[in-house]
Amino acid sequence: MPALPWITVNAPTTPEVQCMASRLEVKSLRDTPGFLLASMRLWRQARRSPGAIGVALNAELFKRTFWTYSAWTDQAAIYAYAAAEPHKSTIARKRKVMREATFVFFTAPADELPLPWEEVRRRIAAQQAAEQAR
Repeated sequence: MPALPWITVNAPTTPEVQCMASRLEVKSLRDTPGFLLASMRLWRQARRSPGAIGVALNAELFKRTFWTYSAWTDQAAIYAYAAAEPHKSTIARKRKVMREATFVFFTAPADELPLPWEEVRRRIAAQQAAEQAR
């Protein structure tokens, strides 16, 4: 793995969609199996959430790094997913095993979905650089 490739769950209804991407790093290899299981549960939750258009997950287990990428009808749908269970309580529990996390929100043309992982990672790296510059 593990990579759970992009799955389109609903056709976009607007020319642009709201995207969310993240890079999550856990503190130790010992934490990666549990974090992977939790990530897969949240990936399944996202697929079933109102407003979801598509989701993907890429886990680099030996690097202790997890990448997520999703597209939504709007930012309200993203926030509703984040506030719903099991996402809300899972994130609260997993914070203690995380070393760092970067989140980036952006719009993308619906007809370009899914963006390549290289582009998603570029956007995350730009966000990390901006955060470090502060």
